[in-house]
Amino acid sequence: MNKKNIKQPKNSSYWMYGLIISIFIIFTYLGNSDNFGGTKKINISTFEKYLNASEVSKITIINKTLAEVTLTDNALLNEVHKDVSKSNILGQRNTYGPHYSFEVGDLELFQRRLEDAESKGILFNYEFKTVESKWLDVLIGFLPLIILIGLWIFFMRRMSGGGAGGGSQIFSIGKSKAKLFDEKSDIKTTFKDVAGLEGAKEEVKEIVDFLKNPTKYTKLGGKIPKGALLVGLPGTGKTLLAKAVAGEAKVPFFSLSGSDFVEMFVGVGASRVRDLFKQAKDKSPAIIFIDEIDAIGRARGKSNITGSNDERENTLNQLLTEMDGFGTNTNVIVMAATNRADVLDKALMRAGRFDRQIYVDLPDVKERKEIFEVHLKPLKKSKDLDVEFLSKQTPGFSGADIANVCNEAALIAARKSKKSVGKQDFLDAVDRIVGGLEKKNKIISAKEKETIAFHEAGHATVSWMLEHAAPLVKVTIVPRGRSLGAAWYLPEERQIVSTDQILDEMCAALGGRAAEKVIFDKISTGALSDLEKVTKQARSMVTVYGLNDKIGNLTYYDSTGDNDYSFTKPYSDTTAQVIDKEISNIVETQFKRAISLLKKHKQKLTELANYLLEKEVIFKEDLVRIFGERPFQEIKIKK
Repeated sequence: MNKKNIKQPKNSSYWMYGLIISIFIIFTYLGNSDNFGGTKKINISTFEKYLNASEVSKITIINKTLAEVTLTDNALLNEVHKDVSKSNILGQRNTYGPHYSFEVGDLELFQRRLEDAESKGILFNYEFKTVESKWLDVLIGFLPLIILIGLWIFFMRRMSGGGAGGGSQIFSIGKSKAKLFDEKSDIKTTFKDVAGLEGAKEEVKEIVDFLKNPTKYTKLGGKIPKGALLVGLPGTGKTLLAKAVAGEAKVPFFSLSGSDFVEMFVGVGASRVRDLFKQAKDKSPAIIFIDEIDAIGRARGKSNITGSNDERENTLNQLLTEMDGFGTNTNVIVMAATNRADVLDKALMRAGRFDRQIYVDLPDVKERKEIFEVHLKPLKKSKDLDVEFLSKQTPGFSGADIANVCNEAALIAARKSKKSVGKQDFLDAVDRIVGGLEKKNKIISAKEKETIAFHEAGHATVSWMLEHAAPLVKVTIVPRGRSLGAAWYLPEERQIVSTDQILDEMCAALGGRAAEKVIFDKISTGALSDLEKVTKQARSMVTVYGLNDKIGNLTYYDSTGDNDYSFTKPYSDTTAQVIDKEISNIVETQFKRAISLLKKHKQKLTELANYLLEKEVIFKEDLVRIFGERPFQEIKIKK
């Protein structure tokens, strides 16, 4: 049956509101004595006529404003009063009254008229009576029930998505929240908009081709893959790649996040999974994309002390069942993205569910150039802007970082009232993103400033003298973010790192503290981030990469994540002592090496620090002027 042909009931949620309003009207009507008491409205002149004719038996003055009149038995036989004496709404003769009612008006004047009638010998009784509104009593009596009904309606509308007609969706809480994109949607992202990621694009293009030309692959007996998992660091373009698939595939594309399955009600997540796959099968060939799948795909049985994640596990179990339950010809492919593939359940990662894992790595220098060209298109950039230079200045940047650099550069240029975005604006943007905002008004004493200058000059000097240390680009003693000074380097892009390269980087990182020791014979707390960095590097050398002679070719790193080393260590206490000693030896050796280098070049170190105190910012050209070309470069030239 085609769901589009099923007519939904219009305003099906309003029957409840109509019922409540009807109850109010009925009880309001019941509470009004004028409707069920059989009284007829008259004016005060008519009342005086009946009173003077001795036809009035009793007068009841209610709340000092309304008078109800009861006639005598003889008066009820009069033809004039037949309308009030025949019967009431229940079909009974109204002999008890009240029969008429009227507004009193001025109470004192009305009382004087009654007294005058008594003085004339007219017999009647009158009394004052205070009566509360009956419909208000009814309302107060039903108020708790009305509040409960209102709260029930409110929560049902919230759970079903709210909005007009939300009551008709009360039972749609178990429906999938996936957003459907098809060839009629406004998705315009294609593979041309995805710069870099050539390897990932090739695999994704093949998935699109599976859906467009399935017989091309199945005629040889092959089966179309059921799932593809995009794995990579945040900002590398996983979601963008999925959007490009939606734009290229020209097939129904269901997109949602892993958290869309999670709900406070039991069974809702599993129900949404079933509904999602049912919709996809009905519209096959189709693609399902689940972003941040680790929200529901985490390994089962871990840290489940209280059982609080049973609902998430039920959702995962249903997802596993649906993915494994596909036939070979359903033409539905599941794509997912995560930056935490290590925490995913093994059953989700096995062949037959996610057949392919597509790694989306950080872009290299060539890919960064392509990404820059995409994000520079909407900018009014200067004509002499070197895109290749920008790509070299941003090692380790993801696609999202590069987009942020371009945007920040445009904002900086606009702040300076420029007509175009130039090279310096991009360099300032990189500095702003990496180091933070400059704080030139930060109060720093002359002694502290001198210490910072020698500290940063120590980094620059040691890194300049070491072959494998990253070449320096810029040094500043202007505070940025939480740091009081900073040095920018241009690291070489490596796929593997040797022991000498790690040791040179550690020595350069300890150059700041070593300079303080050489010049002032004192050390300060300014090297905290440096110490943190070198300690992690030394620990990795010993326990992860097997680069230490005492420990040998062993690693205590578990890439599967099956073992939790928070409470237990994979080595003995004796080995732990050896590890601690080796880490300390590596760090101290590099610190002494940095001191030795700085003592050898103490004069040039002092010259560089003084120049830094004067200018606050120095560049690579200043180091070349003071130190000359890097010594290992001269050796390479001679060879």
